[in-house]
Amino acid sequence: MQAFLKVELVTDRSAASRPPGVRERKRRETQRRITDAGVCLFIEKGFDGATVDEIAAAAGISRRTFFHYFESKDDILLSLQNDIGELFASEIRRAPASDSPFELVRGAALSVCASLPHDDMLALDRLMRGSASVQARKQASYRQQEEALLTALRERWPEPERETRLRVLAMIAVGTTRLASETFSQEGGARPFDEVLRGAFDAVTAEFAPG
Repeated sequence: MQAFLKVELVTDRSAASRPPGVRERKRRETQRRITDAGVCLFIEKGFDGATVDEIAAAAGISRRTFFHYFESKDDILLSLQNDIGELFASEIRRAPASDSPFELVRGAALSVCASLPHDDMLALDRLMRGSASVQARKQASYRQQEEALLTALRERWPEPERETRLRVLAMIAVGTTRLASETFSQEGGARPFDEVLRGAFDAVTAEFAPG
């Protein structure tokens, strides 16, 4: 499953200018193997049908090692969603300084989502919606995405008086992405996710535009 690896690889590239050490590279490689093996087995056998032992074997590790990286199968899928927030934050850090906070966040979200292959976005959405336990824990992952965005926005606009506005903006951005995800799922992936997301951001802009 190349696309799920792609999310990890993009995250690696966004990690500041200092290259990771040997130990960190090995840790990331192992985590990537586990994630790839887990997603492949989830698609093949269903989320409930794939066991931790099978995922560990497919990744070439022991069951004990699996639990050094993930507390449960749920965490494999949730880690992919958490990565999206880090990717948004990385795009914000790289964006031109002239952008307004809203345009910066909108551009970052669209850029990241346009880079994720359509079929893999659809497969991931179906996997996450097919697991009741993952659905129950998704709220925490949305909170993590908000914090990742807020941290990146604070770096660009550190003035204390902007804190509340930036926090609200991070919440709006994650909420808009959530709504776009729901639309994407309801449509069965009929349109690319970045197209759906663009429409959701346009709706927000239209609603709050002066006049």
